[in-house]
Amino acid sequence: MSDRMESIKLNKSTILVIDDTPANIHIVMDLLSAEGFRVLVAEDGEEGIETARAGMPDLILLDAMMPGIDGYETCRRLKADPATREIPVIFLTALSQTDQKLAGFDAGGADYVTKPLQHKELLARIRTQLENQSARKILRGHNAALEREVAHRTQELSAMQDAIIQCMASLAETRDNETGNHIRRTQHYVKMLAVALKDHPRFAATLTGNAIEQLYKSAPLHDIGKVGIPDAILLKPDKLTAAEFEIMKTHTTLGRDTLLAAERMLDNGNSFLKFAREIAYSHQEKWDGSGYPQGLAGDAIPVSARLMALADVYDALISKRVYKPAFTHEHAMEIILAGRGTHFDPDIVGAFEQFADEFQSIAQRFRD
Repeated sequence: MSDRMESIKLNKSTILVIDDTPANIHIVMDLLSAEGFRVLVAEDGEEGIETARAGMPDLILLDAMMPGIDGYETCRRLKADPATREIPVIFLTALSQTDQKLAGFDAGGADYVTKPLQHKELLARIRTQLENQSARKILRGHNAALEREVAHRTQELSAMQDAIIQCMASLAETRDNETGNHIRRTQHYVKMLAVALKDHPRFAATLTGNAIEQLYKSAPLHDIGKVGIPDAILLKPDKLTAAEFEIMKTHTTLGRDTLLAAERMLDNGNSFLKFAREIAYSHQEKWDGSGYPQGLAGDAIPVSARLMALADVYDALISKRVYKPAFTHEHAMEIILAGRGTHFDPDIVGAFEQFADEFQSIAQRFRD
């Protein structure tokens, strides 16, 4: 922008003059009006604050010494109000002592001009503050635009993550047509347990709001490794032999390896697949160390996998399979409670026991 265009723009600014001396007001008004500024006037601090709120000037010229609330207190109140805190204030003062000038800066003033006013100096200081204010507004506009762009990109990224997870989960579901809404039910079970435990001393550091959302999104991938299990084993209607069960157990490692490979491609140690990998690999571990594939025990099992372990078992119990009928909610609940401290984390069982009705409600809402 040319200097002339910038000058035209600045001269259209509104300036509020707060001074208790009419003669001073007239001098400043005549000077500013001649330069093309729009001028607002107030004769004391209280009136000045109200005028600033109503007129939203681009700059304030404020007399330091006034009856009632002085200029310093007026400035402090203006800076305490979100509506007026960004308006630059230039103090007009007859005092030349350094401590008085510093008091103006401490109150939030941007500059000061000593009386009697030198017209060229006053105009120069006004122009400097208006130019600075204009630059700040432009910067705020750029920042707001950047924030909108970041929010848009974040939303796009989240949608992409959701799509990837949904596609992978759908692929796993097509391999095992008996599970039906199993992945949707377990997804909601896990989130409900996580929300119930988020303030628990053992879980608060892990189950943050963002972590719970990621758990909810990742839970459907807990059995992604079953894609690599042969149909003869995965879909076998009878009880698996010991050798077949060993192969079935590898779905945990297959799932972990698949998701780990995807994470490495993303080159992001904090990728959204972290929880999915933990769940896929460790959801068959047991609290007492008798699970698989690693035989982890207690807190060595990731929290995400401990939550899924309970959700997965509960849903398997209440679901009909070719090798078993569907158990009632009450029967499934008895089995879960019996596994407290052996199969499941005791505190997670406590949350399940407290919210067992919600489990039943989720099961009914997403029944096969």
